[in-house]
Amino acid sequence: KPYFHKLLDFVEDERAEATILPPEDEVFQALELTPYDQVKVVILGQDPYPTPGFAHGLAFSVKPEVRPIPRSLQNMYQELVDDVGARAPSHGNLTYWAQQGVLLLNAVLTVRERKPNSHKNKGWEQFTTAVLKSLSDGYRPIVFVFWGGFAKKLARLIDTQIHEVIIGTHPSPLSARNGFFGSKPYSTINEKLRAFGHTPIDWELPE
Repeated sequence: KPYFHKLLDFVEDERAEATILPPEDEVFQALELTPYDQVKVVILGQDPYPTPGFAHGLAFSVKPEVRPIPRSLQNMYQELVDDVGARAPSHGNLTYWAQQGVLLLNAVLTVRERKPNSHKNKGWEQFTTAVLKSLSDGYRPIVFVFWGGFAKKLARLIDTQIHEVIIGTHPSPLSARNGFFGSKPYSTINEKLRAFGHTPIDWELPE
């Protein structure tokens, strides 16, 4: 696709000028860890963490050694404890979820170090929209999770005759108290997965 070549050229030029996150070999990590035919759940994020050493290609997730854990993720863990009684781990790495079929996809897959949203509207949105559309067009039912105003706009891409769509408040510290806490997303996802005949997700992250 022409837009995609243009996008990759843009990212390559950016890498020549500045530090771009995540590292090149981790940009498509979400799609590599959760291959298309194994996707059971999609949780959509916005763009990678702009702090050096944080982003590794999975939405909301950070590299295992990162401390403190980002606030949005701390809020996700707090809800995890309240919702399913899982232990909150001491790290912020969500690879274990991805390996079970949770596609942790950011709408924009790269960012300039310390410059949030710097790669917005450069073509990534077209790419991730195509990924969502293609998952929606598949016959295998998936649970799609859209948190926050930004993500909600993409919910209309999903065929709700086949799939389940969960729309909720973003876990960010700015909004978590306005509806994220107490929304029980993890147990709701598992309920929907069971109804689809899928194995539920084990949300408890190993240390």
